[in-house]
Amino acid sequence: MSRSEGERMTSPAHVAIIMDGNGRWAKSRGLPRVAGHRAGVEALRNVVRAAPELGISFLTVYAFSSENWSRPKSEVSDLMGLLKLFIRRDLAELHGNGVRVRVVGDRESLQPDIRGLLEEAECLTLANEGLTLVIAFNYGSRDEIVRAARKLADAALRGEIQPHQIEAEHISGALDTAGIPDPDLVIRTSGELRLSNFLLWQAAYSELVFVPCYWPDFGRDNLAEALRDFAGRERRFGGLSPEEAASPALAR
Repeated sequence: MSRSEGERMTSPAHVAIIMDGNGRWAKSRGLPRVAGHRAGVEALRNVVRAAPELGISFLTVYAFSSENWSRPKSEVSDLMGLLKLFIRRDLAELHGNGVRVRVVGDRESLQPDIRGLLEEAECLTLANEGLTLVIAFNYGSRDEIVRAARKLADAALRGEIQPHQIEAEHISGALDTAGIPDPDLVIRTSGELRLSNFLLWQAAYSELVFVPCYWPDFGRDNLAEALRDFAGRERRFGGLSPEEAASPALAR
């Protein structure tokens, strides 16, 4: 059932999710880690389908971090295979539902077949105007910020901008997420309480929700509950609440 228009008014426009706990989900069931990753892909499908119904316009998912290459080669191979399967199996449905796919992360070190699939997904869905699904793949926020700094340094060397003219918006525009609004809400599953090098610049004023369940168990109801939590919070962006602004005594 879709949320009412009144409920939609309180929905965050952009939700980012750290999809954590696939391996522990599998271990708790005596299954190989790849089984957890397969179940995690199914959870992703369900959340992508639910997001537009819940009033979300942008959904960013942490699919593969730049640090994940340190995992066993067999697991990395399994993850690459699942990515290929997801795109080949789900791209037509995503496109048919008006989903626009955007990929963020360092593509230079990716195998040509992986890079080609990601670019195919972006190109096919470029004109879609529904949910924007942002896939953070081979992504690390510190790496992203370093690459943005290099872009700005190169621009300064070319005389296109003076170093003292660089403002926050220039850095935002040089990041992989240029043109995407900052996330209003960041959700992490599995009970871990950290960002793990995910959207460090963009999440400066995001609300954070940490969910105890493992990612394969996360579904529409969990997402809706996180949105209700978000709706009950007051975002100040460093300023005062209306009550504090109206009462100097409270502001002190």
